Amino acid sequence: QGDQVESGGGSVQVGESLRLSCVVSEAVYGRYYMGWFRQAPGAKREVVAGMDTDGDTKYAESVEGRFTLSKDDAQGTLYLQMDNLGLEDTAMYYCAASATREKFWMLLLGSWGQGTQVTVNS
Repeated sequence: QGDQVESGGGSVQVGESLRLSCVVSEAVYGRYYMGWFRQAPGAKREVVAGMDTDGDTKYAESVEGRFTLSKDDAQGTLYLQMDNLGLEDTAMYYCAASATREKFWMLLLGSWGQGTQVTVNS
């Protein structure tokens, strides 16, 4: 088992919501910048959202106002609440960590999970 284990993906209709969960190892949780990136078939990886160790969040313009990051320190879990999903949100979503915010948003990642698939249907 790696440092991140994702769950919560699925198939939904346009406009619906999903919440992704990521259980993060003790070696990583709270020590590194954490967040989510996604990759659609044939497309480049895209950073979606990230959170630094004091809880400050940053979102990609494409999801700002629709996606929300949160965490549960007691459970060592990072969440991505995704509302008003659109067809363009269909992708494999990965939970990841990096040494700094700058590196994370450049996709210079230290670790990431196996991913969870999100499919949005019309």
